[in-house]
Amino acid sequence: MLLAILLAALFFLPRTGIALLMVLITAIGGHEWARICALGATGARVYAAAIVGVFALALTLDDKTAVFVLAALFWVVAAPIWMWRGVKTEHRGALIATGFVVLVPAALAMVVLRPTEALIVLAVAWIADTGAYFAGRRWGRRKLAPAISPGKTWEGAAGGLIGAAAYAMILSLFLAGAQASRMAVFLGAAALLVMVSIVGDLFESAAKRQAGVKDSGALLPGHGGMLDRIDSACAILPVGAALVLFKVIR
Repeated sequence: MLLAILLAALFFLPRTGIALLMVLITAIGGHEWARICALGATGARVYAAAIVGVFALALTLDDKTAVFVLAALFWVVAAPIWMWRGVKTEHRGALIATGFVVLVPAALAMVVLRPTEALIVLAVAWIADTGAYFAGRRWGRRKLAPAISPGKTWEGAAGGLIGAAAYAMILSLFLAGAQASRMAVFLGAAALLVMVSIVGDLFESAAKRQAGVKDSGALLPGHGGMLDRIDSACAILPVGAALVLFKVIR
């Protein structure tokens, strides 16, 4: 259902319509992040409003590249180090600030990127998730991050990477022809995006674990909250936007 809504919005709504949809998603995501940070009912509403306000402010920037670069640095460098050291309840203040990094750049990327560009980036996460699910179920033995997400395995991650690599090769042939250099760039970009996708998923799990909750919310019965559905996208979109803006993916 969410995928159908997203695709319809990408290809049929004007930029203003997509921005309004992102306002709704960031508001819901901000409210759920506030729950993870134990801000209470009133605090959650204020926090969600602040997230939307910062997103609106980011939309007015003439050059949004710096937003995506800073978000990419967080997902590639800061988030893995933070998880390695442990996401703890005493990090509440940092987590409150991090919610803006998690939600705003991803929403901004959805507005800035052209529909096909956004779809190309998001498809990496979808294909990697699918490959990881089937490879993990069939061959999964060694835990990837047992303290954070016991269900994830190295074998599943490898399956996701292989699926994304196949997608990158096909995409490279379609967009750039049989150029070995361009294919190598596409494969490198796909590997980076798969890694970031996994980090985004694990980071949200780590944040929920320190809060002692299983799901970020109950918006989607049987599937948790909004953040549970967009955790990988929140990480992969700003990184993908940076790659597109620097013409790595084109």
